[in-house]
Amino acid sequence: MNVNAKGTSMTNKVIITCAVTGAIHTPTLSAALPFTPADIARQAIEAAQAGASILHLHARDPENGSPTGDPAVFAQFLPVIHQATDAVINLTTGGSPEMTVEERLAAALKFSPEMCSLNMGSLNFSFHLMGGKIKEWRYDWEKPYILNSEKFIFRNTFADIARNYQLLEPHGTRFEHECYDIGHLYNLAHFADRGIAKPPFFIQSVFGILGGIGTDPDNVMFMRRTADRLFGKDYVWSVLAAGKSQMPLITQAAMLGGNVRVGLEDSLFIERGRLAASNAEQVKKIVRILGEFGLEAASPTEARDLLKLKGREHTRFGH
Repeated sequence: MNVNAKGTSMTNKVIITCAVTGAIHTPTLSAALPFTPADIARQAIEAAQAGASILHLHARDPENGSPTGDPAVFAQFLPVIHQATDAVINLTTGGSPEMTVEERLAAALKFSPEMCSLNMGSLNFSFHLMGGKIKEWRYDWEKPYILNSEKFIFRNTFADIARNYQLLEPHGTRFEHECYDIGHLYNLAHFADRGIAKPPFFIQSVFGILGGIGTDPDNVMFMRRTADRLFGKDYVWSVLAAGKSQMPLITQAAMLGGNVRVGLEDSLFIERGRLAASNAEQVKKIVRILGEFGLEAASPTEARDLLKLKGREHTRFGH
């Protein structure tokens, strides 16, 4: 029995989130990384067809693949995805470490999604080692963006987090609470104690970011036990892991009764040494792994019910 929130059972169902493009990887690192609106829409739809019930979406500049928070770019692919699939559309409020808080929130405030990501604390967030073997870059912005990440501080202050809750509360938007370290769980507990964050809390435990908690299996257990202690029956747990740790750690999470996240935002690979051909390939792989343990992908309807989402009809993707 897969218990996704303490005391809340969906029998053998697992919510699969697919993070389609993100803001960290760059076009030179993988030809499969989508950055045009058409490619983001196509890969998102294919991921949903493969079994993802939640699609976590960022936007990219269509000309060069650089991260953007411009709602006009989101508008080029969100209606297409909304019309073609029943999957929950989850918009980033993380954007990229170079964006202002206002830029990060702009699309969510315009489109009123069922769900947004919400990063639960500031941290050093570096991926400067990614470009070490690259000799030729497709676009001029990529190399300095990657190398300068050694200097990034990903800002998510208590005031920033509170502002997200405040501004999106009238929209009925709920949150994927991204917790990159144990302290971020306590930050969420702080907002829960103040009555600002409302259960059930969807907690995405993030492993393997340089600056956050590492990918040791013991850390997965530690995150789970800490969340149990802080939130009891009031949370739904999911795990994502960066790079080569993606599949091993999310499989561990599923065995512990959790949910999982895949996608080219988190890892460009399908197995050690082989780049994934698409987001859907990663979704299909975790569906196959889950099936070996008698688990199945939850439907969008089942995900909405468990997470108490407002429903696709109350979004503005069709406008």
